[in-house]
Parts: sequence; C-alpha cells; structure tokens
Amino acid sequence: MTSSDKPVDSNSCPILSRIDSPADMRKLPVEALPGLCGDIRRFLIDSLSSNPGHFASSMGAVELTVALHYVFDTPYDRIVWDVGHQAYGHKLLTGRRDRFSTNRCLNGLSGFPNPDESEYDTFMAGHASNSISAALGMAVATELNTDHPARKVVAVIGDASISGGLAFEGLNNAANTPNNLLIILNDNDMSIDANVGALHSYLAQVTTSRRYNNMRYKLYKLLKRMHLVSEKRKGSILRFNNSLKALLTHEQNIFEGLNIRYFGPVDGHDVAGLIKTLDDIKDMTGPKILHVKTVKGKGYAPAEQNPAVWHAPGKFNPQTGERAEDKAAVASPDTSKPVKPRKFQDVFGHTLLQLARENKSIIGITAAMPSGTSINIMQREMPRRVFDVGISEGHAVTFAGGLAKEGLRPFVAIYSSFLQRSYDQIIHDVAIQRLPVTFCIDRAGLVGEDGVTHHGLFDIAYLRPVPSLVIASPRDGDTLRDLLLTASTFDGPMAIRYPRGGGETPETGRVARRLEVGRGEKLADGDDVTFISTGPIASEVAKAISMLDEAGISAAHYDMTFIKPIDRELLTEAAGKGAAIVTVEDGTTIGGLGSAVEEFLQEEGYHDIPVRKIGVPDRFVAQGTVSELRKLCGMDAASMAAVAASLVPANRIGVQG
Repeated sequence: MTSSDKPVDSNSCPILSRIDSPADMRKLPVEALPGLCGDIRRFLIDSLSSNPGHFASSMGAVELTVALHYVFDTPYDRIVWDVGHQAYGHKLLTGRRDRFSTNRCLNGLSGFPNPDESEYDTFMAGHASNSISAALGMAVATELNTDHPARKVVAVIGDASISGGLAFEGLNNAANTPNNLLIILNDNDMSIDANVGALHSYLAQVTTSRRYNNMRYKLYKLLKRMHLVSEKRKGSILRFNNSLKALLTHEQNIFEGLNIRYFGPVDGHDVAGLIKTLDDIKDMTGPKILHVKTVKGKGYAPAEQNPAVWHAPGKFNPQTGERAEDKAAVASPDTSKPVKPRKFQDVFGHTLLQLARENKSIIGITAAMPSGTSINIMQREMPRRVFDVGISEGHAVTFAGGLAKEGLRPFVAIYSSFLQRSYDQIIHDVAIQRLPVTFCIDRAGLVGEDGVTHHGLFDIAYLRPVPSLVIASPRDGDTLRDLLLTASTFDGPMAIRYPRGGGETPETGRVARRLEVGRGEKLADGDDVTFISTGPIASEVAKAISMLDEAGISAAHYDMTFIKPIDRELLTEAAGKGAAIVTVEDGTTIGGLGSAVEEFLQEEGYHDIPVRKIGVPDRFVAQGTVSELRKLCGMDAASMAAVAASLVPANRIGVQG
C-alpha cells in the first residue's frame, strides 16, 4: 500500500472492502450481489463528491458491471468498454479500489480504462464508438489463435455511442465475419424498441433461455440433415426468425436486420436476472446483442432527476446533492476580487448568437456537445438553426459542407481531440472546395484531468498542411469575438482553436472588429531574446518576460493570432533582431507554430538564429491539473524564462540595446 492509497471503510462498504479482484466476487452467492452493488454506489458517492469525475454513467452501470465480472472469467475473458464513463465500478472490482482517491490526478488512476494501468482494461477508451470494432478484432483473434478454452469477448456500448459511424461499421462487419462476439447495449436514455411491457419481458426471458436456444439449435440441425436448410441458407432462416419475432411483438430493430441475434430489453438493475441472461447466452455461437435498460445516475436521486448535469457534476455535498458550482452561482459576488474571465466556450456561444441575429445565414452545428461547447446558447433562441448531430463528427463536417455549398455559413463546434475523427471530411468535403465553414475548436491544448484521450494537442499540426484552410487562435475573449466576426464574412474555411476554461485576461467590453487575416501583433519589445506565441498561453509568456526583466534580460513578444497564414512581416521583424527565438504553443511542438517559424527562417535565410520550441513534447501526456501538466511539459512561466535565459550570451545580460 502506498501513501496515496485510501482503504475503503469496511463499515459503510462491508462487502466491497473484501473484494480485491473479480475472482473474490465470484466466490459470493448471487444473493449477496445486491449488497455489493449498494456498497459500490455508496463508495462512488463518497469518493466523487470530493474528487470529481464522471458520476451518473458509472452509477447507472453498477449491476451490469457486477454481472459481467461474475459471469465472465476476467481478465482471461475480455470486456471492452466504450468511452469508459461507466467504468468506475469496473475499476473498483479490479484491484484499484484503494487507489481510487487518485482518480484523474497526476500520477494517479486514469479517468478511463487504460491497458497500461491494469490487465483488466483490455483496450484504451476515451473516444466513443470504438468498442465493437476493437472487440470484434479480439473475438476473431481468439478464433485464429485457437485459444483454449475459447476466450469470450464482450463489448459494452452506450445508446449515445452506438449512433456513431464507427459503431455501425463494426456492426456491419460483425454480421459478415465469423465470430462469437457479445455486444451489450447499455441503453439509459433513448429507446430502440418502442414497447417494454409484459409481453416483451416474457419474450426476453424465453429467447435468452438455454432451453429455448437448445431446442432452436436442434431444430436447425434436424432441418439441415433433411436437406431442407443449408449453411448457405442459414442467413435466410435467421431473417425469417427475426421477421416472425417482429410480427409477434409489432417491433423491429436494426440489429436483427443485420442478422445479429438480438435479446432484450432486460432490466439492467436486476443483477440476478442479468447473471441468468448472460449465463444463458454467453456460449452461443455467432454475434449477438443484449439490450440492457438502465437509469443514468441510479441510486442517487439528484442524478436520476437530472442526468445531464450529473454526468460530470464536479464537487457536491453527498447528503444534500448541492453542487459546488451551483452554490458558487448563487453566492454574492466578491467585489474585492478581480473579475474572472468568462470561459472561452461561453464567449463563443454568446458571440455566435449575436452574429446569428444579424446574419440569417449563420448555422450552428455540434456533435453531442451542445452544452459543452455552449452552442446551446444559440440553440435555445434559434432551435431550427442549430443542429446536434450526435457522436458523428465526420458527418457534422460533411453536413456543414453541404449547407455551405447552398449559401449558408456553418459554425461547427467540436472539441479538438474529437475533431481528429473528421480529418478526411475536413480535407475532401470542405477545404478542397474552399467552402466557408468555420471550425470552432474547443478544448484545444492541455485539458487537465480527462487526460491522454482528451488533450487537444494535434489540431495545429494536422490542420496546417491543408491548403486553403486558415488557422487562428485568440489570446483572450476579445480576440475570440474578433475572430468569430471575421469568420462570419470570410470567403473560405477557417479554424479557430481555444482552450478549456477562461484564460487570465477579462474582456474589455469593446465592440468586436474584423481582423486582417494573417496579421499578428507585437505585445512587447526587447533585444536579448524573442518570444513568439499563439493563443491564451501568451499570458504565461508575459509572466516569463517579467521574470527575465528582473534578471536584466530584455525580451520581445510577438503574438501570432493567425498560425496560417502566418505574419511573415512580423516574423521578419523578429528575426531581424538577431536574438534567439523561443516559440510557445499549447500543443505538440512537432508540426505546430514552432515548426512554422523554423520553416520561415529556413526559407528566408536566417540560418544562424537559435530556435527553441516550447509546447507538448513528443509523448502522450496523462491526467493532472493544467498547471501541473504545463510544469511537467516545461510550459510554465518559470520554465520558459529558464529556457530563454539559457539562450542569452552572458555579456548581453543587463545591456540595453
């Protein structure tokens, strides 16, 4: 046990305190499992109230998690979680209970399943809709490897994630590839089947029972011996069976249309019932899907009543359900403290609404993140002009291209890390045609506790090579408003990247102004060393310059609002000083702003100017607070100042130019 471990309270969680692995849990009688589920929920409420994370999803998946680990021989059998928002119970049962207090903390547990963390985490999760494809690969591999005993593979996917294009690609391939994959559809919101009544419950019990399926298999074998059916006609028989079921229940679903055996829906909070169902179907051959109905936030009334808010509620009072964020919102403002800048997403949301009121061609688009991007501000007033396309980023971009082709001006608000999923569409469906689509790239840079799968580090690098695409990054709220106004009339595609949170510089309240595309700004003059930055990290550079000034080092600072096209006139001025250049960006140093500056210097013949690039180095960065991660990556003011000082000749320090 390490100093960061926090043993579970055996009084409040008597059963959970004895479970160090799923093997321990499998020794319990089924009758004890509802008590274990209660322990897990009490633990999650207590832990997440003070160390925030994804709350409602994990609360809703407790019985499902217990049942899966009870029925399947994990880690030999594979459970592949989609996204991982619902996997906290899984972590508690797989040897990480006492370390859960470090969840989402620097050097602690990841907030998502991560194979580097545990053998029970079979595949990296963080982005939606990949579980079916990954699990299908594992299921096929176990056949090719002739694993003995046969390894069972289960994909657990939510009702939102299954709407993603990759999930449909996986389903389509699963239906046409020999495999024994089991897909669990954890449905806590939308209904795929219209009725969940007594008849449906009865049919779910019948069709998942071993007796029914043994009889069904024997009948198939008999008909095959009589040469009435064949393997070639097996699909036709399955389709007939599905059609008969649809006729009896007056319902139909897409899975049976794909020839994937469908079972359910079943009660996702009946742990004994889940175990019986899973036991009945786990050895069936061929791909199958079990539809499980759950309640998001189950077991905690405030979360059940408002699951969207309680998806990731922040700190809260476990007794009253009062969220710290709500408490702060109603508190009297402290006029003695400086004004806190608005979040960039809120600046975006309110500015977009203002622009849309004046320009009827402006359309808002997001991919399942209306509140996360604040595009819901426009959505509330103009619902017909805002489209939430679900977890379908590629579709969002091509849909925007279609709108733009007909004279509209779409603003597509997507997190940086998720925009990666639509790279092909950005190039082929927008940039090649030079369509006026604006990509509002939220959560650009280090995002903090969500960690490696959510940092928005690569957008500059992957967008910079795309012809006709303008890339910009505001250093503050005022500049973001300027860029949005500029994009609203710009004749071509533009990407505007901004981070999570609100930076450090409050808005001035001035009227937004159109910017000259490709024009930067000199923020400070100096002769000993030159900083070139982009985005809100300019405020960290300003702190570094103050530190250098105290040491007698004079530093210039140029802000590149536009990374592409970059301000060559400003770079010529900077290079003309002859001093070393330090580039600073909240993103990868490979292919980003620093690379653009180095390319300019090479092209223009400035071969003797030293350049140091500050940003995220060539490695994946785990979770932690943004300030912790900046320090870890050498992106904090003190690290910047140290790098800059090391580039200044000793005889230059203290000498005024």
